[in-house]
Amino acid sequence: MTDLLTTPLNDLHIELGAKMVPFAGYSMPVQYADGIVKEHLHTRDCASVFDVSHMGQLILSGEGIDEALERILPIDIKGLKPGCQRYIFFTLENGGILDDLMLTRVDNNTFYMVVNASRKDVDYPHLRKHLAGFDIVEMNEHALVAIQGPKAAEALNKLIPGVAEMKFMTSKTFKVEGIEYRVSRCGYTGEDGYEISVPAGKSISFTKKLLAQDNVKPAGLGARDSLRLEAGLCLYGNDIDENTTPVEADLLWAIQKARKAGGEREGGFIGADVILPQIASGASRKRVGFIVDGKVPVRAHTELFDAEGNKVGEVTSGGFGATLNAPVAMGYVNKAFAEVGTKVIAKVRKKEIEMTVAKLPLVPQRYYRG
Repeated sequence: MTDLLTTPLNDLHIELGAKMVPFAGYSMPVQYADGIVKEHLHTRDCASVFDVSHMGQLILSGEGIDEALERILPIDIKGLKPGCQRYIFFTLENGGILDDLMLTRVDNNTFYMVVNASRKDVDYPHLRKHLAGFDIVEMNEHALVAIQGPKAAEALNKLIPGVAEMKFMTSKTFKVEGIEYRVSRCGYTGEDGYEISVPAGKSISFTKKLLAQDNVKPAGLGARDSLRLEAGLCLYGNDIDENTTPVEADLLWAIQKARKAGGEREGGFIGADVILPQIASGASRKRVGFIVDGKVPVRAHTELFDAEGNKVGEVTSGGFGATLNAPVAMGYVNKAFAEVGTKVIAKVRKKEIEMTVAKLPLVPQRYYRG
């Protein structure tokens, strides 16, 4: 068995009594003493700190890198201003998604990118292949700490003055007591919050200062997953993969007008020959949310049927939505069953459970837009 990697915050997790589990090759905290449901609700009500240092952080730079990035990402790079970031994905020739990621323009020729931990092994070679001649620096000496929730801005602003004025999907660097932090106002919970890239050696002391504040507690992967599910956010490998197109995944909002048909730089990205026609004609299936009737959670890979017993879809993520106090799910259904309010049937241990198609996100997103 391959030894698990650890993040720079590993000793702190142990000190805090976290339950550690393997995830994407790392030993990660799935929960702390309060448990997943309390951590979930605390994030919605106050603020929680998450270790996301397992994710891949990179700096990409070089003259003309805009054009190179637009060949591998269906995004309006040229329209991305310094200090702003976007959610996007690497696309494949078949229109599928290699990975989803966050991209920030630092300056005219420099970008900061964050990719999924589980996809670093494919993302990094993909970048080296398509960005040959450009500088690609893996930020292995940095931790990534997220603080999420309505009290996040107040808590972080005490340690890094000025972050409270930032708007959603902006990113900038701050220097406090000689330590440089890259702060991005974003997250994976549907709440207001930040992700902070901090030198690994300073990450434990920084995180302890956050946790020392009232209203701030640690939270693990379990709460992070249930929070993002309620918020309608995809998990790579579950809700999107190499055989899922952005049209099927209902992610067209992430592709700017400039790259769509009729745009000033229409297409020109990997998979455009599949994705652009599908935007015009529609996909045969669509990612939707579900509210589950009853108290039994419906998990990933559960097949979905219509009233006549015909298979019409599959759940890709499912669990307990603590905010709603009910089981919730996400998945794909045939286009004819994608309308909000449509009833489908899940079969769980030979029991039929009714589910209702619901609009994503399942809870209101509360991002700070100024």
